[in-house]
Amino acid sequence: MLKNSQKASNQQIQENNGDGRSIIEVVNAMGTSDGAGVRLKRSLGSPALSELDPFLLLDEFKSDQPDHYIAGFPDHPHRGFETVTYMLAGSMLHQDSVGNSGNLKAGSIQWMTAGRGIVHSEMPQQVDGLLWGFQLWVNLPADQKMCAPKYQDIEPETVPVVDNGFGLIIRVLAGSASGVTGPVKGIAVNPLFLDITMPANATFTREIEPGHSGFVYVFQGNGQFGKKATVVETAQLGVLDKVGRDLKIKTEDQAVRFLLLAGQPLGEPIARGGPFVMNTKAQVLQAFEDFRSGRFIQNS
Repeated sequence: MLKNSQKASNQQIQENNGDGRSIIEVVNAMGTSDGAGVRLKRSLGSPALSELDPFLLLDEFKSDQPDHYIAGFPDHPHRGFETVTYMLAGSMLHQDSVGNSGNLKAGSIQWMTAGRGIVHSEMPQQVDGLLWGFQLWVNLPADQKMCAPKYQDIEPETVPVVDNGFGLIIRVLAGSASGVTGPVKGIAVNPLFLDITMPANATFTREIEPGHSGFVYVFQGNGQFGKKATVVETAQLGVLDKVGRDLKIKTEDQAVRFLLLAGQPLGEPIARGGPFVMNTKAQVLQAFEDFRSGRFIQNS
C-alpha cells in the first residue's frame, strides 16, 4: 500500500541519468473565459499553441472574486477525448449524464473519459473565497473515441506525496515518481502528471519517457528548465523537446511550483469543433447532430 507521504534522505532527488531535454518554446498564458463566464488563463489550446499531441488544452482558473467564477460550467457535451480537473483550492460539484457525481475539493482530481458522448457540469460549491484549479484535455486514439464514457474521482488522500524533507514536494497524480505511482489508471496515452514544488537554491532531475511529448506549466515563482536552463515564469508553459530522457530543473533566489505533464503522442489527424475532438470534420459534424438529437444521453 502506498503511503500518502514519503521521506527521502537527500536534498536533491535524481530520478535517472541520461541525455537531457530542453525547452524549445515558452508560451504565455492568455486571459479568456469559458463556461458561463469563468475567467481563466489558457496556455495550451490558444492561438500561440493549439495542441501538443496528445494534449489539447490547459486552463488555469484562479480567483477570489465570486463574479469571476460563480456561474461555473453548466451542462455541456463532450465527445472524443478526456477532461481532467485538478483542484488546488475551493470546491466544485461534478454531475454528468451517466449518473456520476463528485465534489472536487482541494487536492482532488477528476479524470473523465467522454468517449462516444457525455453531458456534464462543474459548478462551484461556494459563494466566496478562492477557487483555484486546472482543466486539461487529453486526446483519445481513434479506436477509443467512441468508447463508453468513464469517470475517475480521485480523493486528495489517495494522491501519494513524495517529500524529501527539504522543501521538494511531488504530488503524483498519474504515472510514477520516486517509487510511488499515482491513482489515475487505464489511460491510453500513458500520462505522467506531477505537481512539483521546489524550494529556492535547489535542483531536481526527472526522467521522461523517450519520445513522449511533454511540457511544464509554472503557476508560482520561476525556475530554470532543461539543459539550456531556460527560465519559465508564473503563467508560462514550457514545451519540451523529444530528444533525450531527463529534464533538469534548477531554482535560484525563489521557490517554484509547476505542473509536469508528458504522454505518448498519437500521431493521428485532429478535427476540433467546440466541445468535440475527432479525427475528421465529418465526425465532428456527426457529433453535433447526435447531441442535438439526444443520442448522447440515450447512448451513455
